[in-house]
Amino acid sequence: MAIRLGDTAPDFTAETTEGTIHFHEYLGDSWGVLFSHPKDFTPVCTTELGAFSKAKAEFDKRDTKLIGLSVDDVTSHNKWAGDIEETQGEALNFPLIGDEDRKVAELYDMIHPNADNTLTVRSVFIIGPDKKVKLTLTYPASTGRNVDEVLRVLDSLQLTADYKVATPVNWKEGEDVIIVPAVSDEEAKERFPKGFKALKPYLRVTPQPNL
Repeated sequence: MAIRLGDTAPDFTAETTEGTIHFHEYLGDSWGVLFSHPKDFTPVCTTELGAFSKAKAEFDKRDTKLIGLSVDDVTSHNKWAGDIEETQGEALNFPLIGDEDRKVAELYDMIHPNADNTLTVRSVFIIGPDKKVKLTLTYPASTGRNVDEVLRVLDSLQLTADYKVATPVNWKEGEDVIIVPAVSDEEAKERFPKGFKALKPYLRVTPQPNL
């Protein structure tokens, strides 16, 4: 079954490179990023895990926990971790789920038979503190993910969860945001004391409110 935005992220218990985890318990009150890898000892995945490990401090700043998944077992993951550190210059520093029975992959619809009937696609799920799925991304096995984009979307999700704003195309932390149409001009004056500019009645921009 496909996971859709707003769904409760399925809970599970699994073995990982950091021991047994209960997923919802692992997330606690934090945000989470769950992402899958087609297989151990594959080139693109090796670069991705190195990059996410290098960026872990940025996710920590955002109170966000990383957790990866591959359809091989934990023993294989631990051997692969040595290659990741050697080639990428950073040791794996978050749990990697062993999912040789495909239990979690099937729970999250990570196997797309028309692409490959045994390996997972490159799925990304951002999960909020309420355990609801806030974002899904699906990449083919041939295309590595963009860590900066995951962080950018996370910044947007966290901002828009707290304020009645949306973020425009290519938005980055610190740039102007859009006031949602449901907020009247009168309410906007109260909510956004830095003021706003109305380009159209439905398109009003204001400085990022939490800075």
